[in-house]
Amino acid sequence: MNTLSYKTPSANRATVEVQWHIVDAEGQTLGRMASEVARILRGKHKPDFTPHVDGGDHVVVINAEKIHLSGKKWDQKEYVRHTGYPGGQRTKTATQIMAKKPTFMVEKAIRGMLPKNKLGRRMFSKLHVYQGSEHPHEAQQPKVLNLNTKS
Repeated sequence: MNTLSYKTPSANRATVEVQWHIVDAEGQTLGRMASEVARILRGKHKPDFTPHVDGGDHVVVINAEKIHLSGKKWDQKEYVRHTGYPGGQRTKTATQIMAKKPTFMVEKAIRGMLPKNKLGRRMFSKLHVYQGSEHPHEAQQPKVLNLNTKS
């Protein structure tokens, strides 16, 4: 019997083909967009997905300042951080975050959906978020990824 005919192929760094995608965040709901981008960064959309290999693609997110939050989340959603000193817990609302650094909310939402280890940090480095529609990755010829259609 030919044993090579029934073995499941496992991807590795040498066999992974990396592509570039561009996502327009204008009018997109933050969580729904973030989960789809995290899936692309992780490589789960590929038929040779291997959990322990960074097989994901690069994703460029443009117009990060034009995302949509449902309900009253602009005023009620809080981002908490700690300075490291006693009593140093600080909170900011989504409106305050968006006024200061519009790309932060998109980056934080996507980072939270990736693995919490070395592999997840490597996947996160393939994410490029920009305010506005200009980005310096035209040379990579990214393909437009339409999140409004189910693929």
